[in-house]
Amino acid sequence: MRRELWIDGEWRSSGMYAELRSPYSGERIAEVAQAGERETGEAIAAAERAFAIMSAMPAHGRTAILERVARLMEERSEELARILTREAAKPLKTARGEIARTIQTYKFAAAEAGRIGGETIPMDAAPGGEGRVAYTVRKPLGVVGAITPFNFPFNLVAHKVGPAIAAGNTVVLKPAGQTPLSALALAELFEEAGLPKGALNVVPGRGSVVGEAIARDPRVKAVTFTGSPEVGIALKSKAGLKRVTLELGSNSALIVDDTVRLTDSLIQRCVVGAYSFSGQICISIQRMYVHESLFDEFVSRFAEEAGKLVIGDPESEETDFSALIHATEASRMEEWVAGAVRRGAKLVAGGRRLSEAVYAPTVLTGVPEDEPVSCREVFGPIVCVEPFRTLDEAIEKVNRSRYGLQAGLYTNDLQAAMKAADKLEVGGVMINDFPTFRVDHMPYGGVKESGFGREGIRYAIEELTELKLVSIRLRDGG
Repeated sequence: MRRELWIDGEWRSSGMYAELRSPYSGERIAEVAQAGERETGEAIAAAERAFAIMSAMPAHGRTAILERVARLMEERSEELARILTREAAKPLKTARGEIARTIQTYKFAAAEAGRIGGETIPMDAAPGGEGRVAYTVRKPLGVVGAITPFNFPFNLVAHKVGPAIAAGNTVVLKPAGQTPLSALALAELFEEAGLPKGALNVVPGRGSVVGEAIARDPRVKAVTFTGSPEVGIALKSKAGLKRVTLELGSNSALIVDDTVRLTDSLIQRCVVGAYSFSGQICISIQRMYVHESLFDEFVSRFAEEAGKLVIGDPESEETDFSALIHATEASRMEEWVAGAVRRGAKLVAGGRRLSEAVYAPTVLTGVPEDEPVSCREVFGPIVCVEPFRTLDEAIEKVNRSRYGLQAGLYTNDLQAAMKAADKLEVGGVMINDFPTFRVDHMPYGGVKESGFGREGIRYAIEELTELKLVSIRLRDGG
């Protein structure tokens, strides 16, 4: 199968094609056209032309398009889920969950398209403001460059494309190199839904070429990026005065204090939070701090439950856990675990490669804080579990991180919950839940090297619109 670029409402060939292979089986899936600077420039030009149409389109028109996309996705949900299993090795039942969430995200975007408004300003609150009526409106920015990762190639794209279209912007989308098929399928859905040609352009290609062209082009008015801190920081430095939203790295932590019971459901939920999609989720549990009175029991039961995960072919209905996105990632897991063990960490479970790209669910204890498996983003199936004596100690350990996306706390102590909510240096605190929790209308984003700006449809629309003040003088103010 050969897939082309989607530019200005048409399929475009390219001078270069990349072979796409299954992360799990290694079989060839497709040849995908790769955009260069010229094709990226053409996509930006098409988006700039289409902006005149999108910015003039009434809110109900944008709502109708987004509603149709959601409806088309519902009709084709199984087909779209199968794309995920092939290109990302996402287990089928997990892929179905992503498609369901993506449908909801576009429904939220459709609803928010009709709610974009401003506020009235009481101008007479200041001397000289008498006799004036003022209000604010939100105006679309123009061309939005969206650069997305491989781990949620439908839903994280929806979190950029949905609010951009809802606000009346146009989009140039660069999907991750391993997951272009989902983005190209989305282009077909938007075309069928009636989106004007040029309003969405999909240009797979190398980040150093396509991403850089998007960041530097003055016709692009905003860049929204999800990926590594290193790439995000570099993009921001090249973006000039563009609006930039960055969702970057994390090594999310969970605290379990001594007031909770270690129920089966709590243990099972922690396993889900740690190992869903082989830990390749920005808010996967990477670090756990468990009160010393519960530590031994927790580690034993957590490792036992992780051992029950069904590992195998992502296209199987039974599979819970499959390949990492590349074999090189499995090699990195081996190196990081071996490094931690050399420095005294205890390997409780896993710690081995099951095939070229499959690395077993792994549990470590006694990991030095400066080891990569603790202080960097693993983005794989490795969890470090450590004991603590006081909540203040646990919070301090969570905060000793360059990242701050989300964190969780299980507790039955209201004061402990409120202290954690106040003191944890993260963008979101999940009380009595894991940090991997996210629903698609909530504000989502981090602090420190986890980025800045917020996703979640309404909050992303604010990032992708400009606030304009209108002041009307009715009479002399005196």
